Amino acid sequence: MLETPYIVGDAQLDGLDAQERLSERALSKLRWRTRRGLLENDLFIERFFARHAPHLTVGHARGLYVLMDLADNDLMDLFLQRKPLPPEIATPEVREVLDMLLA
Repeated sequence: MLETPYIVGDAQLDGLDAQERLSERALSKLRWRTRRGLLENDLFIERFFARHAPHLTVGHARGLYVLMDLADNDLMDLFLQRKPLPPEIATPEVREVLDMLLA
């Protein structure tokens, strides 16, 4: 299991295998936490959930929580590929979720 040097997201995910599917409760909390101030960001995120919600894992949730800690404009820059993923958050989980968001 990948350990990140910071605490992110839902404490109920702590200690779970990254490959474990998200529970309905964890998915609901994740959806709530991903609500953004910029409509453009919300559109990317809603499309992500429409495509991937049934198959999201604990690892995906962890990666998405890290991205949601970014400011709206920084997140939009990632979505529009205007800036690279900052190295301090560029874990495999974050990279995978960002790829899923951009697909």
